[in-house]
Amino acid sequence: MNATLKKIWNVFTTVLVALVVLCAVFLMGSRLLGFQVFTVISGSMEPAYGVGDLLYVKKVDVNSIKVGDPITFILNEDLVVATHRVVRIDAENSRFYTKGDANEIEDSEPVHFKNVIGVPRFSIPKLGYVSDFIQNPPGTYIAIALGAILIILVFLPDLLPKKKEQEKMADENEKLKAELEALKEQISQETEKIKAESLEKTDETAK
Repeated sequence: MNATLKKIWNVFTTVLVALVVLCAVFLMGSRLLGFQVFTVISGSMEPAYGVGDLLYVKKVDVNSIKVGDPITFILNEDLVVATHRVVRIDAENSRFYTKGDANEIEDSEPVHFKNVIGVPRFSIPKLGYVSDFIQNPPGTYIAIALGAILIILVFLPDLLPKKKEQEKMADENEKLKAELEALKEQISQETEKIKAESLEKTDETAK
């Protein structure tokens, strides 16, 4: 791999790795900062939150929640999670009355304070699709496979030169062996020649 191509490859893989790391941070690293992440699955809070958006929800003191704040809460016994805006507060009975921004009427049931998960702090449009995909098969397996491929791509430039160097060293070794064999043959021939000359001199002396 020549220098220019290797440089382009390094830039490409660096950008790719950076994107993967950022995605991992937004999907999983946020939990280390105390956020819970949820994917918006309905348009009841549009335009504030659209379908497929990823919500980052932070736990707060329920007494700090005011009318107009969006809250994320457990909707029913099936543990369905929803995010709607607070329109009224019944502090005496520990209830929030909520409504989706896109809905015309309030939700039929109030939200008990203990069912509040937290308040959305920010959202990333459409990242929820990615989150749902990689957290459920076959998306999980595809993500693992892509990770393995990415690792191979990152180290590929280092592997290729080594292979070429090994081939070059093998060629040089073969060339050196051939030169040694030629030198050995030459020495053998010179030795035979010296022996022959020595015998001739011996014969002349004997005469």
